[in-house]
Amino acid sequence: MVISTVTPNSGVRASRSQSADLWDFFSPCSGDVLALPKVQCPNHPDAMLVEDYRAGDMICPECGLVVGDRVIDVGSEWRTFTNEKATQDPSRVGDAQNPLLNGGDLSTMISKGTGAASFDEFGNSKYQNRRTMSSSDRAMLNAFKEITTMADRINLPRNIIDRTNNLFKQVYEQKSLKGRANDAIASACLYIACRQEGVPRTFKEICAVSRISKKEIGRCFKLILKALETSVDLITTGDFMSRFCSNLGLPKQVQMAATYIARKAVELDLVPGRSPISVAAAAIYMASQASAEKKTQKEIGDIAGVADVTIRQSYRLIYPRAADLFPPDFKFDTPVDKLPQL
Repeated sequence: MVISTVTPNSGVRASRSQSADLWDFFSPCSGDVLALPKVQCPNHPDAMLVEDYRAGDMICPECGLVVGDRVIDVGSEWRTFTNEKATQDPSRVGDAQNPLLNGGDLSTMISKGTGAASFDEFGNSKYQNRRTMSSSDRAMLNAFKEITTMADRINLPRNIIDRTNNLFKQVYEQKSLKGRANDAIASACLYIACRQEGVPRTFKEICAVSRISKKEIGRCFKLILKALETSVDLITTGDFMSRFCSNLGLPKQVQMAATYIARKAVELDLVPGRSPISVAAAAIYMASQASAEKKTQKEIGDIAGVADVTIRQSYRLIYPRAADLFPPDFKFDTPVDKLPQL
């Protein structure tokens, strides 16, 4: 094996032939057994190696030993300056790989021609991008864009978008929902991803940012759960309480009281058959009416996405036990016996 050395002060490379074991330059990383070995100098294992970008070498600064050579530079091919025009893109490697697409998104794109040889006598471009992407990849890309657009409208984080994309890819490749619109499948996948990540959204909220009806999203939701043989946790009143109270501008004390009221009402079985959203809305209405920050049924209904009559029906069920539902340390602005009876 040929080992090259570089004199630390001179920068002139010298070569010497020496028999050496390859594993002298590597030491296994601590932790996982399958972790990649760590490149280090056998004589100075604690030294911070210096990389020669021009030659692609890893050099020990203590003794000048070339520990690794022909190291691949993973940096940018071009330097980009802020004063350059935004339309100029000197990169020749394309976008980052998308593991969700077949073939790792490796494709060739022909740029727009600028010279006379790029056009025919009629002015049409001679070289065009045709069949550069399969129809399945094109459909998935369009669905991914739609998912990102919907998630941005309701301020969902990136991890939910990635989970939604993975769910859509699984459903699309199984072809178990053939005949259903991709937008409907994407909306249902977004609803499932929100529930799996612990930040559930209502069907009405998903329907508001998509072009699909609530009934169609619900049908796709059930079909996807059956096709993927997966499940989602049951939604509770606490899943929506903090978001609803925050959007209504209610203080922390009212939010905690509404959460306590809704949980107590469920424990006492006062609202059988009622959806958690309507119970949460009724609890918020009761807590706000007992505090100084009073909210009307319409204000709460607009935020929660339920009708005024739905809030009234749930409120009537919990009103007779109102004295038992409030937390012991709650500071009443309006006594329990003065709460609206509806």
